[in-house]
Amino acid sequence: MNKFAGRQILAWAVSAFFVLGGAMNIVAPTFIMEDYARWGYPAWFHYVTGALELLCAGLLVPRKTRAAGAILGVLVMGSAVLTLAVHGEWTHVVLPALVLIALAAICFGSRDGESLT
Repeated sequence: MNKFAGRQILAWAVSAFFVLGGAMNIVAPTFIMEDYARWGYPAWFHYVTGALELLCAGLLVPRKTRAAGAILGVLVMGSAVLTLAVHGEWTHVVLPALVLIALAAICFGSRDGESLT
């Protein structure tokens, strides 16, 4: 598999993660609403998170907007990591931290210094 194909697959995989996460946040089953309430966010905030995740997903797919999608994804996942860390929910930090690593690989993972976007 060439570098381009690997980057494309990673971008699509992370995009799929954000589609799933965005949909879950917008639909917001009871357990998600309870999480947001426990963290002190307003009742409507899950819509903001879901919309940002869906936007990120859409931006990650085309090469021309991939860097913008990665930056937005870093902001969203960084906020998730910060929220979880502040509330001591360390076991839940793992997934958003892995997504942060994948986003970094999408943008900066080339060994030859060439951008992956």
